[in-house]
Amino acid sequence: MRQILADRALALLPKILLLEDRTPLSPTFGCFDRLYWHMRVADFPCGMSQEFCLPLALAFSLPIPGSRFFREPALGRWAEAGIRFAARAAHRDGSCDDYYPFERAAGAAAFSLFAALEAADILGLRADPEIAAFLDRRAAWLAAHRESGRLSNHEALIVACLARLSRADPARWEQALAARTARLLSWQHAEGWFDEYGGADPGYLTLTVGMLALADRDRPDLGLRPAIDRAVRFLCAFAHPDGTLGGEYASRATVNFFPHGLEIAGAWNREALALADRLDRRFVCGTAPCHADDRIVGHHVWSQLLAWREWQQDRPGPLALPEGVRDFPGARLRVQQEGELRLFCGWSRGLAFRLFDGPRLLAADTGPSLRLADGRVAVTHLEGSRVVERGEAVLEVEGPMAFARQALLSPGRSILLRLVMLGPGRLFPNLIRRLLQRLLVTGVRPAPFRFRRRLAWLPDGALEVSDTIEPQRGWAAVAEAGRGGFQVSMTTVMARVFEPAQLQPWEDLTAEVRALSPREPWRTVRRFRAGARAGRGAAAS
Repeated sequence: MRQILADRALALLPKILLLEDRTPLSPTFGCFDRLYWHMRVADFPCGMSQEFCLPLALAFSLPIPGSRFFREPALGRWAEAGIRFAARAAHRDGSCDDYYPFERAAGAAAFSLFAALEAADILGLRADPEIAAFLDRRAAWLAAHRESGRLSNHEALIVACLARLSRADPARWEQALAARTARLLSWQHAEGWFDEYGGADPGYLTLTVGMLALADRDRPDLGLRPAIDRAVRFLCAFAHPDGTLGGEYASRATVNFFPHGLEIAGAWNREALALADRLDRRFVCGTAPCHADDRIVGHHVWSQLLAWREWQQDRPGPLALPEGVRDFPGARLRVQQEGELRLFCGWSRGLAFRLFDGPRLLAADTGPSLRLADGRVAVTHLEGSRVVERGEAVLEVEGPMAFARQALLSPGRSILLRLVMLGPGRLFPNLIRRLLQRLLVTGVRPAPFRFRRRLAWLPDGALEVSDTIEPQRGWAAVAEAGRGGFQVSMTTVMARVFEPAQLQPWEDLTAEVRALSPREPWRTVRRFRAGARAGRGAAAS
C-alpha cells in the first residue's frame, strides 16, 4: 500500500510539471498557474498554485522504488523556482491572491507557505536571503490575519507553519503560535470534529489532523495529541466500507483523504493506522476520487508523498467498522449498521445519505430537486432541515426547500468585481470575502416548496425512504424534476470531484410531477435491501 500511494502521487508529477513555467529566462519562471503564464486568460497568478513546489521537492528527495524523479537536478531547480516565484508574486505584506485580485486569501497563503517551508527545508534553502525574507513576511501576515468564517483546516495550516518557524526563532513566533493554537483548539467540538463553516466535514478533518500532527512533531510542548486523538476517534466512525470518506451529507461535501497525518499520529495512536489502512482501500478497490483539478491537484500529491515518507511499518490491520447506531448531535450526523447495510446521513442536510451493502455502495441520495422555468433549482440538501423524529429505527426531517447557489461570473460581474477590488475593495478584502461567502456558501434562499424525508428500518432489515414535497404555489413553474446521489449546491473548491460511485444513474421524476394536480403533494416510498443491485435497481417504489 505504501508503494501504491507513492505511485499514484508520482503519476501526477507530469501534470504538475505541465502547469509550471520551466523556462529559466522567463519572467514567470516557476509560476504554476498555466492560465496566467501560458494561456494568458488570467490577469494575476493564483497564489495557491505555488504549493506545487512541494510535490516536486518531495519527489526529488524521496528514494521511492521505481521513481524517475529521485535526485533529478532539474526537478530540484524547478521546485526552487516555484518558491522564488511565490516570493516575487506576493503582495508587499506577504499575502497573495487566489480567485480575484487583492483578495489576500488566507487559504492560498497558508497552503503555499506550508509548501514553501517544507520544500525549502528539503532543498536546504532556508538560509537564502530572498526566500527567508519571503517566508517571514508571509508568516507574519498570516499570524496577524483573521479570515471570515471558521475554516479549521486553514487555521491548522497556520499553526503548523508557525510551529515550524518557532523551532529556529521562538521569540519571534511564540506569542502568535500560542494565540492561533488556542483559537484552533477552541473550534474543536466535544465529539472530536473541527468546525468547517458551522459543521463537520470528515474529508477536511483529515487535513486538520495532518497539520496538527506535523505541528506536534515540531512543538510537542503544545499538547496537541489529545485533540488529534479525539479527531481520529470521530473519523473512525465515518470510514466507509469501500475506503471512501465523507460526501454530500457533511458540511463541505468533500471526499478528501490526506493520509500523512494518520501515519505520523500512528507512532502513538494505533487506531490512526487502522483507520489509514481502512481508507487506503480506496486505492485498490477502484473507488478513489479524482482530485486532478489544475487548482487542487497538488494537495493530495504532497500528502501521499509525505505519507510514504512517514510510513509506519508495524501496522494493526484495517479498522473494524462500528456496529449499531451512532448519532453525533453536534455534527448532526448519523452512522448506522443494520445487518449488511450501513448508513451515513446528515440530518441538517435534508437527510442526504450514502448506503452501503457490505463493501459496496448500494445507493447515494441527496434528495429530490426541481428546476423551475426561470432556471432556478430548488433542492432539499442545503443546510436548514429540522428534525421531526429521531430514534434508533426512525429518523425524519422537514423544512423548506432552498434554491441552489448557482451564481456565475459574467463579463459585467467580472469587470465590477475588479473595479471594486482595484478601488475600495483592496482596503477591505475581508468584507468582500464575507459577502461572497454569503452568496456562494452560507446564504440560504427559501424556495416555494416544503419537503419531508423519513428513513425507517423495517423488521426485515430493509431501509425505507419516504419523500414528500408540498408545493406552496402549485407545480406550474416546475420544468423538470429528478433525484440523484451526488448533488452539491454550494461552492466548495474541494467538492464536486469525480468518483466512480457517481456512475449511479440520475432518476428523472418529471413525468410524476407533471401528473399531479396543482396542490397535490408529491410522494414516493422506496425500500433498499441487502443483496439488491446497486443504483436504481436497489430500491422498489
